[in-house]
Amino acid sequence: MAKGYWIVRVSVRNAEKYPDYLKAAKPAFEAHKAKFLVRGGDFELKEGQARDRNVVVEFPDVETATACYVSDAYQAARQIRIANADADFLIVEGAA
Repeated sequence: MAKGYWIVRVSVRNAEKYPDYLKAAKPAFEAHKAKFLVRGGDFELKEGQARDRNVVVEFPDVETATACYVSDAYQAARQIRIANADADFLIVEGAA
């Protein structure tokens, strides 16, 4: 079964409050066995447009990745993220 991934590009508008999102989202990540493969870090833009942060989160499968996103715990955390950052957010099925 192919793994599922969140691919998220983030531009933080309020660096003081953004950690509140990460703290609030932690229970959803733990409950859905999220594994962070990329969390910020240096990058080099080769084409297109970029945001300040890039995040790749691995889940056991796409269904689990989606379940995490729609969970009550993540949706509450998402409201904090929306208030403090702009993001592009994809859920992607990995290669089999």
